Amino acid sequence: MTRTDSRGTSGARAAVVPVSDLLAAGFLFCRTRWGYRFRNRAALLRWQQRRLDKMLQGRGLHWRELPVIDKSIVLADFERYNSQGVSLAEALELAKASERSRDFRAELDGLTVGLSSGTSGRHGVFLLSSTERLLWAGTILARVLDSAALRQILSPWKPALRIAFLLRADSNLYNTVRSSRVAFDFYDLLEPLESHFEKLNSRQAELLIGPASVLRALAEAQLSGRLSLRPRKILSVAEELDESDAEFLERSFGVRPGQVYQATEGLLGFSCRLGTLHLNEQHVHFEQEWLDAERSRFVPIITDFTRSTQLMLRYRLDDVLRVAEHPCRCGNPALALAGVDGRADAVLVFDGVNIFPDVLRRAMALASTEFQDWSVAQSGKRLLIGLRAPSQEAEERVRDELTALFARYRLSVPKLEFGSWQAPAPGAKLRRIQLLAADARREGSTA
Repeated sequence: MTRTDSRGTSGARAAVVPVSDLLAAGFLFCRTRWGYRFRNRAALLRWQQRRLDKMLQGRGLHWRELPVIDKSIVLADFERYNSQGVSLAEALELAKASERSRDFRAELDGLTVGLSSGTSGRHGVFLLSSTERLLWAGTILARVLDSAALRQILSPWKPALRIAFLLRADSNLYNTVRSSRVAFDFYDLLEPLESHFEKLNSRQAELLIGPASVLRALAEAQLSGRLSLRPRKILSVAEELDESDAEFLERSFGVRPGQVYQATEGLLGFSCRLGTLHLNEQHVHFEQEWLDAERSRFVPIITDFTRSTQLMLRYRLDDVLRVAEHPCRCGNPALALAGVDGRADAVLVFDGVNIFPDVLRRAMALASTEFQDWSVAQSGKRLLIGLRAPSQEAEERVRDELTALFARYRLSVPKLEFGSWQAPAPGAKLRRIQLLAADARREGSTA
């Protein structure tokens, strides 16, 4: 199959989205914001099942007969899992060329090709058609814009809504939202964060979007006087948002941050107007691989019934999702989460007992007056602890909290080794909790 791609000039401004695309995105926006109405969760699940059946029957497939797959399986047989016959080699070639040039406008036969950051040890690759980009744009705007932002976009006498997006890589996907009424600024995280401060101050985005660790760094700069930002809304993406980070952002900017749960595999969840994170069950079906007997945490297996370019059929993610104790009062029947606790390799295992990330974060939060940031990694029977700018009492406080934590689990305290906190490389995701040891797997799961 002949492949062609179009490459723009590095550093040039991206083209404005055609009017026809804006109208299509507007339709999808309206359908997402006002069109999906379900009386209760049972009605949502029935509707979702009909969408699944329609999609799979058209392909001669039966959902329950499909095997569960994961990233390694998809990458090993990439052409089979996309409908355009794109090989992994050509997708990677284009994606890596864009990463090197920092010009992310190139397409492969009209497809957007993106590269994940590879925090699990191997890069993921995603493919999206122009129609799927529009679906993403309409959905994301419908879910994250409040009424004030929507009025601003619809009022031609008001300035365009300005969005600041701080990420490792730009994409045609993100530029789909750009228009005469939406001004979209990309800030490249492979450049020093401080190099963006002047532009951030001058552009004054109403919507500030970035990974939690980057937003925290901006908040620190705000408190020190190096930034003077006045965002109306803040969204955390690409990393799990700790409650301590959320509280710090709220103190710094006066705005409670929301979340968008998105991965290489798709758009998976959003915060509602009350701040609760809901799964995107209007587009994605989620099976639960439960990790505990109480069914409070699970690894999701997803089937996306809106994507046809790259097939996500019973695809097992390596995230751990924590279910909210009570349904959300916002009226959205999609499953409410208490949090995304990071990757499955952030679940530590000692003597066959799982130590979940939210439990460990709580222990570190109780000691956090003695340091600015932290990281914990399990290696065999050891915990490697990094503390940023610790006080003299920091190690003692952390040791006390971890001793109490392991006592509650009736476990012996592992060997605690303290060292300096290491900031992630530019553009890399912050991972505060990691399971490093190959022999410490999740065989201790109770489900």
